Amino acid sequence: MALGMPYGMQAMLKDGHKIMSGLEEAVLKNIDACKGLTQITRTSLGPNGMNKVVINHLEKLFVTSDAHTIAGELEIQHPAARLIVLASQAQHAEVGDGTNFVLTFAGELLSQAEALLRDGLHPVEIADGYAKAGAAALRELESLVVPGTADLDLRDRAAVARRLLGPLSAKQYGLERALSALVADACVSVLPANAANFSVDDVRVVKLRGGSVADSHVERGLVLRRGVEGRVTSVADAKVVVYAQGFDTVGTETKGTVLIRSAAELEGYAKGEEARLEAAVRAVADAGATVVFSGGAFGELALHFLEKFGIMAVRVPSKFDLRRICRATGATALLSVSAAPTAAELGAAASVQLREFSSTPCVVIESAAARGAVATVVLRAATEQLLDDLERAVDGGVNAFRALTRDARLLPAGGAVEAELAARLGELARRETGLDQYAIAKFAEALEVVPRTLAESSGLPAADCTGEPRDLWEEAGVADIYTARWWGLKLAVEAATTILRVDQIIMAKSAGGPKPRGPGAPDGDD
Repeated sequence: MALGMPYGMQAMLKDGHKIMSGLEEAVLKNIDACKGLTQITRTSLGPNGMNKVVINHLEKLFVTSDAHTIAGELEIQHPAARLIVLASQAQHAEVGDGTNFVLTFAGELLSQAEALLRDGLHPVEIADGYAKAGAAALRELESLVVPGTADLDLRDRAAVARRLLGPLSAKQYGLERALSALVADACVSVLPANAANFSVDDVRVVKLRGGSVADSHVERGLVLRRGVEGRVTSVADAKVVVYAQGFDTVGTETKGTVLIRSAAELEGYAKGEEARLEAAVRAVADAGATVVFSGGAFGELALHFLEKFGIMAVRVPSKFDLRRICRATGATALLSVSAAPTAAELGAAASVQLREFSSTPCVVIESAAARGAVATVVLRAATEQLLDDLERAVDGGVNAFRALTRDARLLPAGGAVEAELAARLGELARRETGLDQYAIAKFAEALEVVPRTLAESSGLPAADCTGEPRDLWEEAGVADIYTARWWGLKLAVEAATTILRVDQIIMAKSAGGPKPRGPGAPDGDD
């Protein structure tokens, strides 16, 4: 080998790479990074959890206790901490509730594992013990189900609202009853004949600043924060046509120049354009359309002819809203006004009308009976930040309803499940004879982080919390959804054991690019 030639990893990777290995550099540093993340979100756990003020890279302000939003907007870069964030995102996608539990419990498992590592246990032995304890916890979870909660009439709004109190109280304590009634009303109104086909996309949210949460309500249909372009403001039994582009005169496919030699030719050209546009609008009217939704602007002349034929005109700049309109009405988006819509391309709505909520004009599209139902929760609050947090709570409630359509069982709330599992797993650890007993015992201690954090966030000393047991389900109607806790335990254990099995972190050289310009840096023209 030539003198000075690199060898091993140095020869394999580009200059600028980083390698961390061993207990001190990889495992313990991974644990330390995960502990830093969970310390941020842990104090937001539970109904009395504290809010965080997060300003993301776009300088958007978030005031929330929602762990999914906090972890997502922080843009975590450490690879081990990212694994826990991904586990919480999987929890959010699967259930929509319990993301903070995943972050908190996974972080506590790793914190407890740190003491075992310093005592000499191998990371694989700890991971195996955690996996064994996690499997036992999931088995014990079956025996802790609240009796009589396996059956639920999903079309009973009062019963559904009561089941949603637990998930919503953890997000908006004090407003859970008002929000649960709204979410239950919206979800039940769009529930298909086969409850397993319920889609969270059928429940939309519109935020209007002004008023209070008590002024919020549910609309049976799609609500757009838009006004109409003309004077037609209400259409019953509407036939809908959707254009992805603006509704105006159609330009030529190629560039060209029109040479006009006299005023008569100019007048004839203008009349010809007017005649073609009138013919296009007449074709839309002859097809039976009574409402036109356009992704672009309406020309003044086009709007004149639309009003002449009594057609309602609504501009919808958002392509996502256009897709929702097509989905709610069954319309097919067209690209140009030059071709008349066919009967198959038209959509249908029971009514389309302009209404005013909180001095804000809104277009309400009520779905026809033949189409799938859509409901919109119209939220009212004083500030944009509170409206955003309310929207996150409603989205969580809708996802919780989806979980109830799969499994309606409930678990005791208030940290009771975690305290009982900790006691049972403590007994299991005392019966074990191998090295697994130490990891199982630490797993049991980690479970106590939930009741301890709930007590601390309520201003109570966790070590001295005593009192008579209470049945929160019977007294207040508050309980946890079984599937949320099942998935939370499973994902937290998987994330923690995956991190414990990492003994090397290898990072390639970061991609190049222009360096950020600092104060006083020369301009590119210098």
